[in-house]
Amino acid sequence: MIAAILGHQGGWDEALLVLVPIAVFVGLLMLANKRAKAIQAKRLNGQAHPDASDPPAPEGD
Repeated sequence: MIAAILGHQGGWDEALLVLVPIAVFVGLLMLANKRAKAIQAKRLNGQAHPDASDPPAPEGD
């Protein structure tokens, strides 16, 4: 049934078979980058304001 629907529709169906997976990967990469940047920003903000539970860095003589 699906072969009859996609069977030589002037080339647009073949284009979709290539472009849809590419679009999915691009979307997933964008989502992953957004999440990674948010995690990195959270970690950097945490380093700027150390918690009281963190021991102070030793000073070298």
